[in-house]
This record gives sequence, structure tokens and C-alpha cells, in this order.
Amino acid sequence: MNDRPLCVKMRASLKGEHVSGAERIVRESSVAKTLSDLASRALNHSKGRPDFINLKVEEPGEMLYLKALDVFTNETSTPAEGRAKAAELLKSAGVARADEIMSLFKDSYSMRGAMLVDADTLERLEPDRERGVRATRMDSSDSLECGASCGKNHFAEALVLAAKVANAPGIVGEVCVSDDPDYVTGYVASKSIGYQRITVMKGKGDPSGGRIFLYRGPHESVPATIRYLESQSVLVSVGERAVGAPPLDISGELEAIGAAGLARKCRVIDPEDLVVMASNDYLGLAHDPRVVEAAMVAAKKWGAGTGGSRLATGTQPPHLALERHIAEFKGTEACVLYATGYMANLGVITALAKKGDVILSDELNHASIIDGCRLSGAEVVVYRHADLDDLDRKLASVRGARRILAVSDGVFSMDGDILDLPRFIEICRARGAFSIVDEAHATGVVGATGRGLKEHFGCANPDVVVGTLSKALGSEGGFAAVTRELAEYLANKSRPFIFSTAPSAASVAAADAALSVLESEPSRVERLRDNVRFFLSELAAKGIDVQTDSAIVPIIVGDERRAVEVAKALEEKGFMMSAIRYPTVAKGAARLRVAISSSHSRSQLSSAAQAIAASMV
Repeated sequence: MNDRPLCVKMRASLKGEHVSGAERIVRESSVAKTLSDLASRALNHSKGRPDFINLKVEEPGEMLYLKALDVFTNETSTPAEGRAKAAELLKSAGVARADEIMSLFKDSYSMRGAMLVDADTLERLEPDRERGVRATRMDSSDSLECGASCGKNHFAEALVLAAKVANAPGIVGEVCVSDDPDYVTGYVASKSIGYQRITVMKGKGDPSGGRIFLYRGPHESVPATIRYLESQSVLVSVGERAVGAPPLDISGELEAIGAAGLARKCRVIDPEDLVVMASNDYLGLAHDPRVVEAAMVAAKKWGAGTGGSRLATGTQPPHLALERHIAEFKGTEACVLYATGYMANLGVITALAKKGDVILSDELNHASIIDGCRLSGAEVVVYRHADLDDLDRKLASVRGARRILAVSDGVFSMDGDILDLPRFIEICRARGAFSIVDEAHATGVVGATGRGLKEHFGCANPDVVVGTLSKALGSEGGFAAVTRELAEYLANKSRPFIFSTAPSAASVAAADAALSVLESEPSRVERLRDNVRFFLSELAAKGIDVQTDSAIVPIIVGDERRAVEVAKALEEKGFMMSAIRYPTVAKGAARLRVAISSSHSRSQLSSAAQAIAASMV
């Protein structure tokens, strides 16, 4: 096959107003995915959901290869400061009337393309002042050679545009500000000064943006300049930008995160001052004296760390003992320990699936499952949350896959609902799919004695039970409960197992001791359920109707900022509860995530319900 290069363009509008535009130059084999990615980008733009999307594929013609301009960053704090810096930079590029040019900039906001201005006389040179001049047919060389993603990257796209414009006949400078409301950074560029990034050129949430191309030369040559800008295909080696380049373009993203009320920071918690209702220590085992003592004894005997992966120096007697214990507890032949539960999901999925395989994944699966699916290289088909009829239909439509996997959380960590395991296994077996279930929030919580979904439903296990040591077992680490053959396979194929340092003997011994406590004191599980029922009834008495099948109680707030405010108000009342926001949950679905423990007292739960009701008003 002649895998020729093609130019793929997207333009999107809403009620006739421009929303988004982008283009890529890719190999023919990547066109279908590129079209899909660009359409998705248009449909998820911060300026709104468009009612019209135009997708076009064209022959690029003869291509010109350019090197990116040298990059420099200018830190500014306000839009006024940013515009002043832009004028200063234009003057350094030899544009004497820079202040007047910046005063013209607002006139470019309503144009569909760029304003083309004589750098000396300020005469407008574009033939159509409403349309402007559209610089098109350009991309980074990575898109063609490596099939790069079509996701939005303001910095890389701006570098490509700036390089093409700077090399246009007669162009001596460019000023550009994106019309993306979330992106406040702009730039001034020319061959003489390079790409001068200005960190703040407009206010957060401002949808205005535009660009001016500055021309110097005979006016009879203007048509040739426009032909180059609009018709000459260009590939830019963005990776070759010079020493002044910022390694990451993140300041605008951080500002957008803060403005949306989504900023996160680590914090130090003093449990003596707060009733902690955000911890996944569901059975109160993290501070159980027997569990703590087991960790101390193991640390003294085996050291603070293992010093290597499981296949090097990281397998010690406590690791093998816990693997046997978990396999017995979960009713499987074997178990494989990982450094974290996150690594367990990544390790299992990426070991079992690759390009040519298909993975079916619940739309509300945990990030570790989502990332494992993405990293595997397999085709990922997402089915509607907990809709096993949708899973069945989509499995039935799979054709030609080497291997088919279906993966789901057992207990969904943000909603507290549980998977219908018997039906899930039934569908997987009927459709020839290998089943994987993550029981991170089910182990120690679901089932009469905390053994998970198999015990709760009285059914078989899925093909793989993934779990964690960091929740009900009060330690840290992850596991996959599997057959002996699959355990051997993971030890040879699972990269997180092979290349990660093994969890310490202290963590492993603590989890082993916690598992023994759970087995000898199943009343902890029943006390946890009693606490959940009591807390729900207390909330209901105060007009807050919430349901859950686990120890996770989601109280929907909606607005992200409001959720943070409510959580802060509760903390001032002595209760710590997590404000869960996008991207952990969907936008507009922010919530308090209350985690109930068997160690909570009735008085604490009653007071917490009262505080929540008061803070939600």
C-alpha cells in the first residue's frame, strides 16, 4: 500500500460562530482515526458544542520542511502587561509602530482568519476583511512520521503556525492570541526574535482572540505571500526547537484548573482534630495494634525496603506467605503481589492485551483500569455504566480479535454501587471474553465475611480478581488472585511486576496480619454494614436521600466550587470528607464522598449527618 500523506482539516461552528479549527498532515492509514479525533475535539470545546462540523481530506501537494523557531518565555501577570510586552517585542523585531499595531489587535477578534497589515504604513492588505488570511496546510513532522495524537496541544500547534508564518515571503512579525477561553497565553514571533511566548495576554474565560501578520515589501508581492500562507503545505520539526524552549507549556493549564475550582493540593491530616470520613480504612485495621506490631517485627527482621523487584531481591518469606493467604481467602489457586493496586490493574491488563485484542470497559471504571486499557494498545470499547445488556451487545459485535477482555470495578469507587457479578461472568463466558474484576473496594466490605462479590452472590470468581492491600486491609500494595498458570505468566509478562520495586516486608506482613484479624473477627464487617445503614437513616431523617451497596456514600453537590466550600465547612465543624470533582467524576457531578468505617461511633455518624445537612443549605 502507498501510505501517502494527506491533509485532514476540521472546522466547527455554533449558530454560524466559529468554535474550533484544526488540521493534521498524516499518512493515509491514520486518516480515519485522525478524523475521529478531530471531531471529538470539536465536540468537546470549551466554547460550546458545535451544531456544524466540516471535515475535509485533501492532497497536500509538495511539502516544505521547516525547523521550529527558537522559543523564549516572557512571564507577565495581567493582560495589560502582556500587551505591553508584545509591543516591546515587536519593536525589537524592527516594527516601529508596534503600539499602534497592538491597538488594531481587537479588530482581528471577529475575523475568521488573520489580519494582514503593512508593518510600516498599517494599511490592511487582506483581500477579504471579514475572512482574513487563513494559514493552513501545516503540522509538526511528528504527525506524519509517528502518527501523533490529534489531542489539543496549544504550544506545539502555535510553534507550527509561527514557523510557517515567519517563513512566508515578506512577513516580518506575527502577534497571536488563542480564542480558547481557557488559554490566556499568546505570542509574538519572527525570524529575528524567534517564538516569544507571553504567559498572560487576556483574562481567564475571555473567548476573544486573533492574530496579525505583519508584512514589509512591495504590494504586488502580497498575493504570493497569501498563496504561501493558504496553500503551501509545511511540516515543522517541533522537536528541534532551541535552548530557550520551555520543556512544558503548563502555566495556562494550571490557571484554568484553578479558575474552574479543580485545583488540588496535598495536605497533612491530624486525626486527633478531625473525624476522618474520607479514608478507605473501612475496618479500622490500619491502626490495629496487631497489624502495627506485625509491620514493626517484619521491618526489624527484613529491613525497611526490599531493594529490588520481585524477580531480583524483592521476594521475601512474607511476600510468599501473603500470596498464599490471599489465594486461600479469595478462593483461587494463586496470587501475585504488586507494589500498588494501581500497578496491579496496569500489570494485569497490559500483560494480557495488546494490539489486535479488544477490551470492553465500564464507562465508570477506575483510572487504573482506564490507563491499563490505553497502555495495552488494544482496541477499547466502553460500555454504559452497569448496563450488562450493552456489554453483551458490544461483545457480540466484536469480530476478528485475537483475545477479548471484559473488565469492571467490583464496587465503583465514586458511586458505591456493585457489579452484578453472576451476569457479568455469564455474558463473558457466552461471548468468549476473559473476565477481570477489581475488588479494591469490595474486599473486607462485601460478602458476609468480607470475601467479596463471590461470597456476596454465591457465584464463581471471574478469571482475575484484582485487589488492594491499602483499603480494608489497612496497609499498601496490590494483588491479582489468579490460576497458577496465570500467576507464572504475569511473573514473566507483567512489566509493573518485573520492573517495580517490591512492596516492603513491613507492608506485606501488616496486610497478612490484617487479613488474619478479618478472618477471626468477621463481626467487623457486620458492624461496618450496621454503620452504613445507620448513617443513611440519619441522612434520610434530615432530607438527604442517598443509597449505596458498599461503604462509599456519595452525596451529590453538583457544582465543583460548591463541593469544595461544603467540604471546607464540614472540616470547620470537625469532619473530614472528600470533595470529589472533575476529572474524577463528570463535570457538574461533584460530590462529597463519605467513606464509612466500622470504627466510627454512632454519635460520630449522627453528628456528621447533621453537619452535612447544615452545610448543604
